[in-house]
Amino acid sequence: MAAPTHTVTNQAPPLVTYDVYACDPALTEGVARHAAPERLDEITAELSELGRAAGSAQAQRWGEDANAYPPVLRTHDRYGNRVDEVEFHPSWHRLLGHAVSAGLTDAWSRPDGHLRRAAGFITWTQVEAGHGCPLSMTHAAVPTLRHEPSLAAEWEPRLASRVYEPELLPPDEKAGALCGMGMTEKQGGSDVRANTTRAEPLAEAGTYLLTGHKWFCSAPMSDAFLVLAQATPSKGGQGGLTCFLLPRVLPDGTRNTFAIQRLKDKLGNRSNASSEVEFSGTWARRVGEEGRGVATIIEMVAATRLDCVSGSAAIMRQAVAQAIHHTAYREAFGGPLIDKPLMRNVLADLALESEAATTTALRLAASYDSDSEHERNLRRVAVPVAKYWVTKRCPAVAGEALECLGGNGYVEESGMPRLFRESPLNSIWEGSGNVQALDVLRALQREPDALGAFLGELGLARGADHRLDAAIKDLLTELADLTGIEARARRVVERMALVLQGSLLVRFAPPQVSDAFCASRLGGDWGTAFGTLPHTLDLASIVNRARPVPQS
Repeated sequence: MAAPTHTVTNQAPPLVTYDVYACDPALTEGVARHAAPERLDEITAELSELGRAAGSAQAQRWGEDANAYPPVLRTHDRYGNRVDEVEFHPSWHRLLGHAVSAGLTDAWSRPDGHLRRAAGFITWTQVEAGHGCPLSMTHAAVPTLRHEPSLAAEWEPRLASRVYEPELLPPDEKAGALCGMGMTEKQGGSDVRANTTRAEPLAEAGTYLLTGHKWFCSAPMSDAFLVLAQATPSKGGQGGLTCFLLPRVLPDGTRNTFAIQRLKDKLGNRSNASSEVEFSGTWARRVGEEGRGVATIIEMVAATRLDCVSGSAAIMRQAVAQAIHHTAYREAFGGPLIDKPLMRNVLADLALESEAATTTALRLAASYDSDSEHERNLRRVAVPVAKYWVTKRCPAVAGEALECLGGNGYVEESGMPRLFRESPLNSIWEGSGNVQALDVLRALQREPDALGAFLGELGLARGADHRLDAAIKDLLTELADLTGIEARARRVVERMALVLQGSLLVRFAPPQVSDAFCASRLGGDWGTAFGTLPHTLDLASIVNRARPVPQS
């Protein structure tokens, strides 16, 4: 029985039973902006269905359980036979199955496919971020496999399938499959050219046996993996670092040699099994030419980097939604927290960061759909720029949003600690901040058309805001001076990201949003913490725009 004093008051209700997609104007307006008009109704219906599922109590419980009961490695069966399997809570399979059935691994062959998939990815992974890893790798494997048309013809229909089959079976017996990736080795990290895994050619053309160790291999229960290994020259080949497709189950039904040594004990992303694996005479098929491994797999890397941007935008959006929802119901000092000028400033500042991230992610996703030479050049610079900046803003947003809930936000039941633990991951995965910054410099120095496309994108907003114009001018001055450019790389890339986001918001966002962004991020009137926006701005409109509204 409850004690007489245990009356619960002034607690915000859970944010549940709402359309995650429809309640996000930055997302819905972005889709409407980039989608073909004749397909917009179809895409909206598809994404709203996914949004309602994401906002349901059932899906939220799946996300909680998948992290409360993390995967377990079973190296052997009861008889001592090596099986190398990972067991997941049923909620993991429900999350992943729903995502696959919603088309979140299918983008390359559908009209507006990348746009609708990115919007769906941002919507659905707000429920739980860990299962976004196999979704991302499966989606991103397609352009790499297309370097080997016979492999693409065999595997692409399985990877784009809307059927989720978690069992390890021969590929020909599965209607749908997932693909993972294994590049990182303990001695090299991001320097994949230092990889030591060996690949010995077999008599059958294009087949090899691999021997080596991978320090990070995510989603080890996937059906196949794209890996890098040093190939011994085959007949007509030159050897060197090469890309391979490694299946978990061989065509004859036997298990490929794939020894899972352990699962990583990670800060966050706990629902997802990240592992160390050992290859010892492991059968694989070559993808692309020998010695061209990096060039072959780089398109997969670029696609997963964009998913890092989208995934961080999802975490930021959910954190901001929870903060605004809580403060709308929580009262203190005579009224709702959301109406207090200082709290409103914090919430508006967070909302600006979230909207800028979402707008950037959708612009780059739409770039894949048009895929002109100009768009490819734009992506060459804009993807690592966005990956660098958006993923670095994510932990700051998640931490500040958690603080908006006070002590309640520090308690696991609120869901905010899980968002916070998840927030640093995308900055590290697929190349940390230094790797992204150096990649941008490499493109600027070697690919002038990429810089031209990036500057052309900025130029579309020229003249609309004097602060943006001044920031672009300053950026051009910075880019013209190559003295000590590597040591200044982070500063240069940060400015590139901010002017890109500013140009997009000036073109596409409501005036109060773009005005606040330019005044703070580009105009110099911005503090080191959130909540330092100029008080003369229309902060209430920014907060109201970002507020999620549960269905009655």
